[in-house]
Amino acid sequence: MVIGSTKEEPVTTAVPEIYRNAVVSHIMLDGAADAIDFYVRAFGAKELFRLDGPDGRIVHAEISVQGSTLMLGDADGPYFTAPSTAGATTAGLHVFVPDVDALTRRATEAGAELLQPPADQFHGDRTAILRDPFGHVWVFLTHLEDLTPQELARRAQNLRA
Repeated sequence: MVIGSTKEEPVTTAVPEIYRNAVVSHIMLDGAADAIDFYVRAFGAKELFRLDGPDGRIVHAEISVQGSTLMLGDADGPYFTAPSTAGATTAGLHVFVPDVDALTRRATEAGAELLQPPADQFHGDRTAILRDPFGHVWVFLTHLEDLTPQELARRAQNLRA
């Protein structure tokens, strides 16, 4: 990974500019307060604020995970439900971080399930995939190199060969 630059080398950053202003995820789960506590321990999250309902459940909260904002709350139909107890979810939460290996160690020590250990990927990122105790799948990435669309397509084609 290029950390600095010289006149001959471009600067590659850990979080690509294109992902700095991404869609903000809003996850719903059972036990939002416990989830916030877990995200603080596992991912180094910072709680930004929370709105508690009269029944003690979290109506809405926001946390920052490695500089990315995530909204969350306790699941309450008819629009939102928690992931199934089988552990499947239809969405993955992608977060670029400066050191995916360190974050993966911290998260697994806190109780995250390691689905894919950190590894350099064809798309130019070092990637790890984890599942939190609430059923959500997290994809953490450290950007290693910028690729042209042609180089990305070439590498992807080599995977199928």
